[in-house]
Amino acid sequence: MLTTATATINTIATATTIATATTTATATTTATSTSVDLTDPGLWARPDTPALVADMRREAPVHLTDTVDDGPVWSVLTYRESAEVLRNAAVYSSESGSLLGSGEGKVPVGSGRMMALTDPPRHRDLRAPANPFFSKGGVRGAARSIAERAGELFDRAVEQGDVDLVDVVSALPLAVMCDLLDVPEKDRDMVVRVCDVAFLGRTPEERRAGHQQLIPYLLHQVMLRRSDPRDDLISMMATYKVGGRLLPIEDVVLNLDNIVVGGVQTVRHTAAMGLHTLVQRPDLWRKLQQGEVSMDSAVDELLRWTSVGLHTLRTATRDVELGGRRIRRGDRVAVWVWSADRDPEAFEQPEEIRLDRSPNKHLALGLGAHYCIGAPLAKAELSALYTAALEKAALIEPTGPVTYNRSIINFGLDHFPVRLTPR
Repeated sequence: MLTTATATINTIATATTIATATTTATATTTATSTSVDLTDPGLWARPDTPALVADMRREAPVHLTDTVDDGPVWSVLTYRESAEVLRNAAVYSSESGSLLGSGEGKVPVGSGRMMALTDPPRHRDLRAPANPFFSKGGVRGAARSIAERAGELFDRAVEQGDVDLVDVVSALPLAVMCDLLDVPEKDRDMVVRVCDVAFLGRTPEERRAGHQQLIPYLLHQVMLRRSDPRDDLISMMATYKVGGRLLPIEDVVLNLDNIVVGGVQTVRHTAAMGLHTLVQRPDLWRKLQQGEVSMDSAVDELLRWTSVGLHTLRTATRDVELGGRRIRRGDRVAVWVWSADRDPEAFEQPEEIRLDRSPNKHLALGLGAHYCIGAPLAKAELSALYTAALEKAALIEPTGPVTYNRSIINFGLDHFPVRLTPR
């Protein structure tokens, strides 16, 4: 069984790098598309992108994009139509892929086995063992330790002075994930190092190598805890039964890897991009320091504004009309969350950063059955990081240009060099 599992995991290691990496898909225009190439990773770092996407959104809520790797894809840009797709899992399925970049007609390895690649009711079954670890009540119990860790990170960063802020904020979600998984102290340096490569490697090959180290480690821990369970996420997943039967070990590992990827990537990119936004807007920084707006509302607005998970992919299970377009069964539909979260039909003055925005029904953490399972934890970590930065640093001064990554999956910063002045 171990040999079979290991062979499967090696395949999985290759597939899971898609979720943490650059996609090579680039779109070409068709007669029903505009000239703006949404699948070009370089597009999202351009200063004229908001205006370009706004023009597309005004022209039509749904556009057809002919991508090189994924074939024709319907691009959804408006909030109403995006919400319709995300809410209706019966019509818009996740099982054939939840992200662009897997290839036209190709079904991802984890289809029907991973939370991100299943539809209800199977999706609910896979979420159930992890839910208690990410519930609001569970997160409240960990809030103090999360805040303490964030404070310690910024204490060290301020003492150092010149730092890469991406490195600083990345350390918190990795440490918190190690706690959730109950990674033994002797293994933590190794796990953090491997995760760094898996999530932050500069090339797909580096990231794949990181996963090929992380996944066998998770496999080993799952097998150990299936026979000797503890009170941690790995044990809960390893011993959980659906219909009276344990989940296959390979499926447990797939979902744990998925949870680690999502938990680390969303926080890392949103925190770095959020702090970059605040550094560029000293007026917003002062409002937060002076307590003029609540941190909770600021976190939600920075989630909306950054929308680092640029898109979510679905596949139509039947013929349906969406935004005036006729979508055929089997067509791929990409919800461009970044665009939906700037739709003036859903948000007043969406191109303004309003830290006290209320209501703020952004889609940065999803909607419907696939609403991010780790949303309460992500918000707690972001709140802790922003609070620590405000409390520890009187000034965050860029010492060089930021470097954007080249991804349409988790868009963010690779580097953000700064000098921190202590308060």
